[in-house]
Amino acid sequence: MINIMLVDDHQVVLDGLKFYFENSERYGIKSIANSGAEALGLLQKESYDLIISDISMPEMNGLEMVQTIRKDNKEQPILIMTMMGESQHIKNLLALGVNGYILKNSKQEELFHAIDTIMSGSNYFSDEVTGTILKDFVGKKIQPKKRLTYNVPLTEREKEVLQLIVKEYSNQEIADELFISIRTVEGHKHNLIEKTGAKNVAGLVLYAVENDLLPD
Repeated sequence: MINIMLVDDHQVVLDGLKFYFENSERYGIKSIANSGAEALGLLQKESYDLIISDISMPEMNGLEMVQTIRKDNKEQPILIMTMMGESQHIKNLLALGVNGYILKNSKQEELFHAIDTIMSGSNYFSDEVTGTILKDFVGKKIQPKKRLTYNVPLTEREKEVLQLIVKEYSNQEIADELFISIRTVEGHKHNLIEKTGAKNVAGLVLYAVENDLLPD
């Protein structure tokens, strides 16, 4: 069973999430915290497969909590589930390496899919999150001092793969489009993450936006 800590200060949200999980044999709520500070206290006593956290909370908010966790436990899986879809919140948390970011209006199926994706070793970011990043940057001239990413030399093939990633193509779809193997696609993705310093696919999307590499 996947042991989960829920971190949120709204009881109605916690009740709703508990309802999602109560009949599940795969997911189990191990602990509940009402603030980032309380979550850190629990984390010192027990281990968790996943932390699902809001951002806006008393005592210590979600961003501060993630910052503290990442100093000591860089591998702790964290899924942000919040009503805050503003680009700055998203970018700050992506920079800290959260494993997923979805909105509270997400359906149960998407929440479970996000959890399974993270537990499989990948990251999950909802369409709304990726869309917010794109809307924030497309059509804007970004000053170098404000950039979150830096331009690095990419091969033409890496640029092609990156543009298909932005279009939300799967590995198989990229392979079919470019007439290459899935293993080769995975290699290009790995190289892109290494070169750009991105932590995940959402970070690659941000890199593409900031460096004018969006598909036509």
